[in-house]
Amino acid sequence: MVCAALAREAGFGVLALTVDYNQRHRVELEAARRIAADLADRHIVLPLDLTAFGGSALTSDIAVPKGGVGEGIPVTYVPARNTVFLSLALAWAESAGARDLYVGVNALDYSGYPDCRPEFIAAFEALANRATKAGVEGVGFTVHAPLQHMTKADIAREAVRLGLDASLSHSCYDPAPDGGACGLCDACRLRAKGFEDAGLPDPTRYARS
Repeated sequence: MVCAALAREAGFGVLALTVDYNQRHRVELEAARRIAADLADRHIVLPLDLTAFGGSALTSDIAVPKGGVGEGIPVTYVPARNTVFLSLALAWAESAGARDLYVGVNALDYSGYPDCRPEFIAAFEALANRATKAGVEGVGFTVHAPLQHMTKADIAREAVRLGLDASLSHSCYDPAPDGGACGLCDACRLRAKGFEDAGLPDPTRYARS
């Protein structure tokens, strides 16, 4: 949500891509639709069932960790997810004549996923400019990751500055059946800490804290 608003602030129109990979937290698809209705010129929800591969607590019958953010890469990592997502965004961008990709990865307050790091973003941008007709013809792509070096508190403050309603967004990896956030997974803990550190009220509806 903050990423899309920053893109608009920079003067871009927004083509919003949501990948329905049959993830455990389906409520995020509803959140994406609400956010895109306000911020995007066009929104595509693209089905791509990654449960056929498994390998993650978000795509398999593996428990989502609730003990706090730990060391190492957690089981909520979905193999190569951001590579897959950015590849799909790149394909749409090239066909639409767009040359700027925005992605909301964060490498400060995060769970250690390898595909959120600056090295990954730089490598994907280089790939995009070598693997596409547009890149070969010299009309290259830029991958923007404006949240990458922000804390969660910084991101919460940006949402306020941009006039966004943070209650529309969703972070939880394992929401309750009614859509309430679990309050205990890595994503919930990082989100709650971000609002607390920013001195802002947390609009998230948690099942427990």
